[in-house]
Amino acid sequence: MSPSFAEMWRVFGRIGLLSFGGPAAQIALMHKELVDDRPWLTEKQFLGALSFCMLLPGPEAMQLATYTGWRLRGTLGGLLAGLLFVLPGAAVILALAVLYVNFGEIDLVQAGFVGVKAAVVVVVLQALWKVSNKALKGPFSWSLAAIAFVAIYVLQLPFPFIIACAALLGALRKVAPREPQPLIELRPASETLRIILIWAGLWAAPVLIVVAFDHRFLIDIALFFSNLAVVTFGGAYAVLAYMTQTVTLEHGWISTTQMIDALGLAETTPGPLILVTEFVGLLAGYYQSGIMLMLAAGALTLWCTFVPCFLWIFAAAPFVEWLLSRPRLNQALNAITAAVVGVILNLSIWFGLHVVFSEVGNTNFGAAPALSSFQWLPLALIALAAWLLMRRKLALPWVLVICAVCAVGLSGF
Repeated sequence: MSPSFAEMWRVFGRIGLLSFGGPAAQIALMHKELVDDRPWLTEKQFLGALSFCMLLPGPEAMQLATYTGWRLRGTLGGLLAGLLFVLPGAAVILALAVLYVNFGEIDLVQAGFVGVKAAVVVVVLQALWKVSNKALKGPFSWSLAAIAFVAIYVLQLPFPFIIACAALLGALRKVAPREPQPLIELRPASETLRIILIWAGLWAAPVLIVVAFDHRFLIDIALFFSNLAVVTFGGAYAVLAYMTQTVTLEHGWISTTQMIDALGLAETTPGPLILVTEFVGLLAGYYQSGIMLMLAAGALTLWCTFVPCFLWIFAAAPFVEWLLSRPRLNQALNAITAAVVGVILNLSIWFGLHVVFSEVGNTNFGAAPALSSFQWLPLALIALAAWLLMRRKLALPWVLVICAVCAVGLSGF
């Protein structure tokens, strides 16, 4: 028997409010709520849904919530579950962005952000460690990771191109013989096409509106974050370097320092880490033309980031078993995951250099710091954050607070 919408509101609302700590913690929380505490999904259904969501671009935890809601109560259930997973964190991000633009330039606040940035470096290194342990299983995957790192760090090739090449190489590998798959009944193509057209139309609607008004800045926001929604394989950390490069160097919307601040604040909120895009959109709008454009850019960024997630789920959910039985598709996904390791390594070095050195330039071999601009305090705080997170196993919000307080206390020295 399917749960009522009131029950789903309570359960998914609680998940949305308590989903701190990134995808692993969020998925564990959903497993407890949806499999252990109540019989809404079996273990097999949960793991199949998770594998399916990892095939898709976008935040897998949010899409897992949406898929579960769809499975329980159809499209309305999927909408309810997905929105409850995103909206609490989105509201917190809006509040933090307003505080940031009003108080972020105060010396005491800036000193605190030194500690936040140091913790972010360690968090990205942890993500690198976890993804590499899962993805690098042989010479082919190690080679892909190395090539991806050189491609993005040294050659500065665009992230979507690297991901597309990795997927192609994975799909072209020799497929191991498999057992015959059972016949799976698929949804009529006409119904799938109707769903795709509806959600693609919703996705495109605000983009067409800003194009009609010929607002160049909002057009750039809509197109960039729509493009980002298509290439976010491997999670938020995989696209952060690409996003940082585009918003800081190509568009000049915010600085690299502000980008690292955005990630640090996004780490403190519930919901998917990709909400960092909302923070970037809000800041870009504010620095472009004040509070009204800030709100418009933030809303547009949220729309272009998350509406595609509903499109992927509602269009593809009935094909879960069929998709998971495609060996070449799984090989392409595995190759993308391996390439993401190299991309996250690039992000780790990029963020680390910008935190520890005050001057970082670009060379023919990637980013390189001015050694004379070395800062001892951020390096000491990185060591502190690593000890607290990896040895003491302290929760990330506490680590962020401790590092920020230590940064303020030590900044006078």
